[in-house]
Amino acid sequence: MTTTTALRTDWTRAEISALFDLPFTELLFRAAEVHRAHHAADEVQLCTLCSIKTGGCPEDCGYCSQSASADSDVKAEKLMDVDAVLAAAAEAKAAGSQRFCMGAAWRSPKERDMDKVVAMVEGVKAMGLETCMTLGMLDAPQAQRLAAAGLDYYNHNIDTSPENYANVITTRCFEDRLETLSNVREAGISVCCGGIVGMGETRGDRVGFVHALATLPRHPESVPVNALVPVKGTVLGDMLADTPLARIDDIEFVRTVAVARITMPMSMVRLSAGRESMSAATQALCFLAGANSIFTGDKLLTAGNAGDDADAALFAKLGLKPMEGAEPMRVAAE
Repeated sequence: MTTTTALRTDWTRAEISALFDLPFTELLFRAAEVHRAHHAADEVQLCTLCSIKTGGCPEDCGYCSQSASADSDVKAEKLMDVDAVLAAAAEAKAAGSQRFCMGAAWRSPKERDMDKVVAMVEGVKAMGLETCMTLGMLDAPQAQRLAAAGLDYYNHNIDTSPENYANVITTRCFEDRLETLSNVREAGISVCCGGIVGMGETRGDRVGFVHALATLPRHPESVPVNALVPVKGTVLGDMLADTPLARIDDIEFVRTVAVARITMPMSMVRLSAGRESMSAATQALCFLAGANSIFTGDKLLTAGNAGDDADAALFAKLGLKPMEGAEPMRVAAE
């Protein structure tokens, strides 16, 4: 097998499985080669995530403390005021973030909330920040309205492989995810789509997860790879507690990042949830494997995060700098 930097959407599961099976150092070498062919090796994009509507979600995602069915300490809150969101965005920009992501714990947005959501997009966009939202499932008119407001990215993760999906979520199906992604694409909004590893899935599921992303008609511009943060009171948090599956092996996590980079060469691969428990060495391996985007700040929705100061210290140690230019896929599309 030879390394390719060509954009392909015809990857087979056998090919992706063979990448996972490579000797670790060979896999990282190939991923680093692909990364350097399309991205600056010493730049990492800084993004900030803000929960604009926390808790009370009717979906039963097994990993999520914001699900109404979870026995967690997360309380349902109302949608934030626009001014409060814009203040948080201003702080994020001052801290060096390039993209401001806004997440709401909804199955899908209600029409009564769309005016405020649109105002948030317009306000953050006016600051010179990239805008991203994750609001659950979108129909075509909602996607078109967000596009008209200037939304740059919409996040809607596939979470896991198609075969494993029903083991994680039962209130919607994998095809519902794909329909929202299609609506977002057709509206002209860039796609942010990834998933979570460490949910007790097999390597075959990780192969299927990457395969589902890499064979979309167009690769996602952003691919967040999350390590499960097992939260007490959630289905998966309680199921995996005190078991060897409660935390994915660091090397296997890095393998997943590397395979995502090789199969989706121009995408931004984001090292997302779970990073706060990773050592500096593990994060360095992820960057070597092609991760070039992180969430910074002290919190990701309801979970803890490394924080701005810790990230600045890590960047100084590794000789990395915040990314300032536009993402390769978006430049290529212009």
